[in-house]
Amino acid sequence: MPSSCSAQFCYKYIFVILLILCASAGCGAQLTPTFYDESCPNATSIVRGVIQEALQTDPRIAASLTRLHFHDCFVNGCDGSILLDNSTSSTSTIDSEKTAFPNNNSVRGFDVVDSIKTALENACPAVVSCADILAIAAEESVALSGGPSWTVLLGRRDSTTANRTAANLAIPAPTLTLDGLKANFLAVGLNTTDLVALSGAHTFGRARCQSFTNRLYNFSGTGSPDPTLNSTYLETLSDICPQNGNSSVLTNLDPVTPDTFDAKYFSNLQVQQGLLQSDQELFSTSGADTIGIVNNFSTNQSAFFESFVESMIKMGNISPLTGTDGEIRLNCRRVNGDSYGSAATLVAEY
Repeated sequence: MPSSCSAQFCYKYIFVILLILCASAGCGAQLTPTFYDESCPNATSIVRGVIQEALQTDPRIAASLTRLHFHDCFVNGCDGSILLDNSTSSTSTIDSEKTAFPNNNSVRGFDVVDSIKTALENACPAVVSCADILAIAAEESVALSGGPSWTVLLGRRDSTTANRTAANLAIPAPTLTLDGLKANFLAVGLNTTDLVALSGAHTFGRARCQSFTNRLYNFSGTGSPDPTLNSTYLETLSDICPQNGNSSVLTNLDPVTPDTFDAKYFSNLQVQQGLLQSDQELFSTSGADTIGIVNNFSTNQSAFFESFVESMIKMGNISPLTGTDGEIRLNCRRVNGDSYGSAATLVAEY
């Protein structure tokens, strides 16, 4: 990489290098940034417009949409399967990934995805896939929140099935140790730097008390708080989430700049203010190779942004359906021809 460059140039440089590497390695080689240039040239601006409108009333929607792309890609690849509702028809049954343990009462933003799909169908009927909507929405959400912008590779098609069992196994849990996190990421072809960079998406958004109360009162069955949790932060969190209190109460993942995409997440880890166990593990695991990466990202936001862009492009290339595989869903919640889809009952809080 050039020794000095503007942020915009650096991200384009990274993108070109990744494109070359992906072409040689075969990772998502059929995806291209120009996929909709002729068939739906305004696709990205349409997605951006819907998100901008949603942000007016829901400041955490950007984080929620970014997380949807992550949870989609980790389960059978980036195929839009997380958007499918439970349904039964004469030919198939969909067991929605929305009701998998890591997603139920957690992932959200499906109504915004529906609005994006409606807008795109009005402009370019049956052209833009739901899987690509998630990829574009993640990039736009990060950029609109102060983070980097990048060129999104496109051309994914949508699955006609969901995999709730795989969702229960593949999506990293907030209570995982560092070894567990590494295993989850390695299983989908992502390395340790990808793990730390993508975890940085917890620089915006919210989490429910249920995701971290084990750290406050009975960490690993000890009957005591997590020793890697800052004592002042522990008091703050205990007030928000009292023992045996409402597990659905929300708190900020980043207590400093909760709705801004920046490097504060890593600074928080350095002072033991990572909200989730899976966050703090990156810095507080003795001798871990992730500590140096956290330290670098904390002091060099540009380095974080560059790595995050690289990792998001890699993640977006996990096993996409292309060519004639899958379909272009007309409704992101159900496969084409299925009139029996019914929304899963969710109380999304993230």
